[in-house]
Amino acid sequence: MLRWLMALALWVPGTALAQGVAPIVPVAGEPSGAACRQVGDMPFVTFAPDSLQRLGEIGLGRTEIFQLMRETSIPETGGCWAEPAGNFDSQLISVGMSQWNYGTGSLQPVLKAWKKALRGRFGRTRKSLAPVYGKLLFSRDCLARPVRDKCRAGILAAHGTDGRLNAALFGELTAIFESDAMIQIQADTYVALLEELRLDLLRVFKGQPITMRKVRWAMDTKIQQGFFPADEDLARLRGKLAKMPEAERWQRLRAIFDWYRASASTIDQDGVGRDWAWNAAAWNCMIDKGRIDPEAYEMLHLTYIRSRTAIGNSGRWQALTFERRAKIILGVGSVSGKVDGNCG
Repeated sequence: MLRWLMALALWVPGTALAQGVAPIVPVAGEPSGAACRQVGDMPFVTFAPDSLQRLGEIGLGRTEIFQLMRETSIPETGGCWAEPAGNFDSQLISVGMSQWNYGTGSLQPVLKAWKKALRGRFGRTRKSLAPVYGKLLFSRDCLARPVRDKCRAGILAAHGTDGRLNAALFGELTAIFESDAMIQIQADTYVALLEELRLDLLRVFKGQPITMRKVRWAMDTKIQQGFFPADEDLARLRGKLAKMPEAERWQRLRAIFDWYRASASTIDQDGVGRDWAWNAAAWNCMIDKGRIDPEAYEMLHLTYIRSRTAIGNSGRWQALTFERRAKIILGVGSVSGKVDGNCG
């Protein structure tokens, strides 16, 4: 299974950046086996009709939901439903298409939901899919939020000297998260996030059309930082933008790109080394060629005020958070060395 050196885009409340730690970033070289079960529309997955009705208000149906899940999974798991990662980012275990983890407490509810869904089949299924570590993973100590010391010690003992999961735990987590029942739980959890996102979108962009660009941007923000600018901050920013002389319009945006470039080139920003120079040149070129529309202009400013408050590892990922969302907004960008679009 493909492992990624740095996350590219989208993904639940309480994940790493929202809690002030590093983002969920799989490490190359974790134990890996045959091709993983890929995220996509699974016919057995169902969605509650009332959820679909509410999400339809922001243009999301079954096709769009699976499309967003796929987009979320690409940077987090290389498109896999499982792809577990170890404690390299102090999250103990991260697993699933949105990389739920013990460290921030986002994994425990997913495991509990799977246990509940299996009902009388749980014990038998757990022993079949996770004969070595299943008892530990579903122990009271590991389902507690935060996990207790006994759980932490057991999980860390299942890591190699390189800090990666051993093959047995990697395989058992993969088996659980690629199972039909857990895929349904992952889909349910993701739809619950989308329902929260709907309310966020209607607040942040009150009175504006909700475009797919806004949905994708909001999903990335929600997954990686957990929340959006407060109403007070939105009002302040929009008030300043409304009063800004036209002659300053592009100078102000270039200043944001300069902030990104300067931050990305410092010694303690990670995940952007292959990207920042290309991005800075391409995005300034887009200004020169008049390719940034009003919606993108405002969203870039919203991205700036949120990215500068990414506090994980004392701000280590601020440039990365900006470039991920700028790429979503502009449709042009390089993230983890993957280039999409161009200035031309």
